[in-house]
Parts: sequence; structure tokens; C-alpha cells
Amino acid sequence: MVTGSSTSDPQSAPRPPLITARAAWGGVVIIFVALIAGILLGRVSAPPAAASPGETSAEAGFARDMQTHHNQAVEMSMVLRDRSDDDEVRLLALDIATAQSQQAGQMFAWLNAWNLPQTGSEPEMAWMTRPVLNGGTSQHGGAHSGHALGDPMPGLATPLQLQQLRDAAGIEADRVYLELMIAHHIGGVEMAQAALARSDDPLLTPLAEGMVLVQQKEADYMTELLAETF
Repeated sequence: MVTGSSTSDPQSAPRPPLITARAAWGGVVIIFVALIAGILLGRVSAPPAAASPGETSAEAGFARDMQTHHNQAVEMSMVLRDRSDDDEVRLLALDIATAQSQQAGQMFAWLNAWNLPQTGSEPEMAWMTRPVLNGGTSQHGGAHSGHALGDPMPGLATPLQLQQLRDAAGIEADRVYLELMIAHHIGGVEMAQAALARSDDPLLTPLAEGMVLVQQKEADYMTELLAETF
């Protein structure tokens, strides 16, 4: 945990409000840059609209719903950076926010390149209720994910849980964040695996595979942090 050094000189005493404000502004700039970079990357990599997925495809549904999922992770991470005193947890939160902002930007750009709206005509997560490719078998899961129409998005924090994070401070904020983000990452892995089981799109596949790998590793790391600290 970070602790301030004592001093007898009032002129040299730290000023947390100013430092916090500068750090928060710096984090916002980083996240914004990552989002723009993701949009540009998505535009460059997306195929012509004529060869793109359809409105009710797994690819379109995944791109929409994973943006929602990622955006909440960014929100929680930025809240944590203002509430925590632990440099290790704050750095992790910035890494998560930066990576997921960039990926959300990519998926936003895909939908634009595919000439599809950012909001679909079907309920969210409808794509995850459909059978997988290859006659119902896949290395990423069975014929169905176990997700039923109307079920909440996997791992998404509730409004009450988000408020608990906003109300917490210091080590308690770290605990709430780690618990929520572990569940959030596990839910994101489930969604990415479901997309891989339902799509062989050359644009979606590498991104979803990367999500599975990185988010599982980060979930394991956060589990270790939680066990060590609490």
C-alpha cells in the first residue's frame, strides 16, 4: 500500500487532491487515446460491407454486447483509480481500462464498417442462445452455452454493486473491485468462448482468443491478489 512520508515542512507536504486530479485526468486521456486507436484499427481491419456478417449474426451480437461488457470494466477501473491507495491495484485497473477501451473501439468500428447499427434488433445476448458451428460440437464448448434468452450478461456488475464500489475507499475499494472484476472477467471469457464456438470469422477469432487468454490470466492474478491481501 502507498503511504505518505512525514515532514515538518508544511510547504513540502503532499497535496492529495491536486495529485489525484492530475492522475485521474491522465487516466482519462490514456483511455480516450486507446479508444480512438481501437476505432482506427477496427476500420482498417474490417472487410468490405458486402462480405460482412448480418444483423442477427453471432459476430454482430458479440461486437455489440462485448462493447457493453468492456465499457463497464472501464467504468469500474476508473472509479477504482480514484478510490484506491494501492499502486499495484491501480496499475492493474489502468491496464484493464486501456486494453478494453481499445478493444471496444475495434468492435464499434467493425459494426460501422459492416453497415450495422450499434444497437441490434434482437434482445442482448440472443446470439449466445444459438447452436454452435460444426454440427453442435466445438473446442470452445457444447451445442449451447447454457445462457437462456433474458438471462443477465455474464459477469456484469449490478447497479447496487457499482454503487458499493463508488462508496468504498482504500483497501475496501480494492477488495470490492477485485471481487467484481474477477467475476466480470470470467463472464467475459464465457462470452468470448461462446463467440468462438459460433463464428470462424477471421476478424473476430483472434480478438476473442486474445480475450480468453488475457482475461483468464488477469482473473487468476486478481484471485492471488485477493488471497494475499484479504
